[in-house]
Amino acid sequence: MRFIDTSLIYTAVYETICKISFVCDPQLHEAILEAQHRETEDLPREILGMIIQNHNYASEDIIPLCQDTGTTLIFAEIGTDIHFSGKPFSETIQAATADAQHDCPLRASIVLEPIFERNNSKNNCPAVIHYELVPGDKLRLLVAQKGGGAENMSFMKMLSPSASADTIVDFVAEGVIAAGSRPCPPLILGVGIGGNFEEAPLLAKKALFLDLNGHHQDPRYAELEKRIVAKINHAGCGVQGFGGNNTVLSARIITAPCHIASLPVAVNLQCHVHRHEEIII
Repeated sequence: MRFIDTSLIYTAVYETICKISFVCDPQLHEAILEAQHRETEDLPREILGMIIQNHNYASEDIIPLCQDTGTTLIFAEIGTDIHFSGKPFSETIQAATADAQHDCPLRASIVLEPIFERNNSKNNCPAVIHYELVPGDKLRLLVAQKGGGAENMSFMKMLSPSASADTIVDFVAEGVIAAGSRPCPPLILGVGIGGNFEEAPLLAKKALFLDLNGHHQDPRYAELEKRIVAKINHAGCGVQGFGGNNTVLSARIITAPCHIASLPVAVNLQCHVHRHEEIII
């Protein structure tokens, strides 16, 4: 049994939220540079240059990478040999989220009731936390600040189990192309295939944490990832909707078993800011 004081979790989450809100992920920065290099049109190439400048200004001047500082999202993979001491786990995460919002400061973007009063919580809480028990004595936290624009354009469908790979490529591409400039391309796509109605979107969101330059270990799904990117980029929406060949930087797929009568497919869109980090304690 391993004991972890939740004060360590507080510090790690607080520091991570502050970091990813102002400092661009190096892998993403490199992907934007590569997109600028291969861009075929002048205007989107210029806009990509502005995005690169924004990365530099944000970290140098401690200005948020985007004014939509996002919903705090955490996937918590908790080893079964861990015992937590100190304040409760969820309370610790919420405290770190609230304090980071206040101290950075970040825009308060969460309303406590979704339809009627829509009163702002004024501290970016509650964070959204997904829990999973895993073997071992490690705690792995996947932390993101997920903007509303790209989240609003995410989508899913319960396809027929007879649907082909071509059908899935068309479904994903058509949904992303229809979103146009609203999710702030260039985009990263997380695609969840399988599971059930609630699991597929979680798979899609978790896929956003995968290596941008990686590919699915199954070559058939790796080919799907490539085809999705190629089909969307060929359509020409491009950077911020101004054309070119860089609507999508990367598409990653996670799959799960599913019912014989079902084929859920979910697509979670991520804007070019892509604020995310892995913590292992």
